[in-house]
Amino acid sequence: MFRKLATGATILAMAATLQVGSASAEESLYVPSLSYRTGPFAGNGIPVANGFADYFTMLNERDGGIGGVPVTVEECETGYNAQKGVECYEATKGKGALVYNPYSTGITLQLIPKAPVDKIPVLSMGYGLSAAAVGEKFPWVFNYPATYWDQMSSIIKYIDSQDGGIKGKKIGFIYLDVGYGKEPIPLLDRLAEEMGFTVVKFPVGVKEMQNQSSQWLNVRKERPDWMIMWGWGAMNATAVKEAAKIRYPLDRFIGNWWSGANADLEPVGQAGKGYLAASMSANGTDFPAIQDILKYVVDAGKSQVADRSDVGKVLYNRGMLNAVVVAEAIRTAQEMTGKKMITGEDMRLGLENLKLTKERLKELGLEGFTAPIIASCKNHGSGGSIFLQQWDGEKWVRVSDEIPPMTDLVREMLEEAAEKYIADKPDWQTQECDG
Repeated sequence: MFRKLATGATILAMAATLQVGSASAEESLYVPSLSYRTGPFAGNGIPVANGFADYFTMLNERDGGIGGVPVTVEECETGYNAQKGVECYEATKGKGALVYNPYSTGITLQLIPKAPVDKIPVLSMGYGLSAAAVGEKFPWVFNYPATYWDQMSSIIKYIDSQDGGIKGKKIGFIYLDVGYGKEPIPLLDRLAEEMGFTVVKFPVGVKEMQNQSSQWLNVRKERPDWMIMWGWGAMNATAVKEAAKIRYPLDRFIGNWWSGANADLEPVGQAGKGYLAASMSANGTDFPAIQDILKYVVDAGKSQVADRSDVGKVLYNRGMLNAVVVAEAIRTAQEMTGKKMITGEDMRLGLENLKLTKERLKELGLEGFTAPIIASCKNHGSGGSIFLQQWDGEKWVRVSDEIPPMTDLVREMLEEAAEKYIADKPDWQTQECDG
């Protein structure tokens, strides 16, 4: 018990030291940030947390917050650990939390059952439980702009458009052997059956992330036509280095959008030239909103970025996009309820009615930054399109148009998975949707 109390005290102390804005929770819109600046995935977690925090700081400094109310972003360190994530949740939920962004599929799975009880929505932006996109069955969970199943279907769709199609081909799937890496496997297996290709799987344990020689020896033996990666942290750079070492063609190696960051390829450099990865947001700083972040936050010394050049990189912009979605949902909730100080229940309404159109993105100073996100009662995943980027040896370059997912098949499977998830939960809260 003493250990648990000590751990909780440490988390609370850490959370209290990392805040955006000086207003108290009672005077501001309170958004917890379940970050991981320590642990094996810190290299990825740090830029995400910085981008998330800096966007809200910019809104506070430039606009006085959202709807005239400042935003307090309070970080709580999880180390990408599910138990610590739950401890952070319990330590912060009573402060008026509007939404949780777990940044871990493992933590997300732990928080999903808590959301309808505590009436605080969960936004797992492009990760988490794919079935949660079915709004009728998961009223309190959202995973805009797309689920892992949407993303996998877009990657397969791209492969099918190359070299005479995917039928008869062998697809290698290398993945982190945790809930995150396993999440898209049901869809991948289904697509293999329906589209006539075979799948060879190469799991990588967390302790093996930097020692993948055995997996890549098996890749050389199996000789897949294409490789797909669901990696995170040090696994990604190691995989690309190993692929280059066995001379696997890197332009036939596609990572998902958590396997294609600057932190992944900068250590590889020229050896990683040609490697492809999915993405949901543009890179660079050539957007008015990001210029305002540089002006009001970074250059003003109000950011935790180590260097100004970190702004505009893949995961910084990804964290910023997450903040944009949260901020727009807050604004939507304020407009729908007529209240400036909204609750978690109001926030759920805002997330469910989010309309991040091309026109709105332009108004925000983010024209072309991401695909529109159009939410509804039924659609908590949006099904937004992805695009592919390619490492040119020094930087990421966009190399495709948006690739819409296989919506009909994916939706059918999502509904089946949602039904299965709640089948043994008789008290599970659902909702009815029109149309």
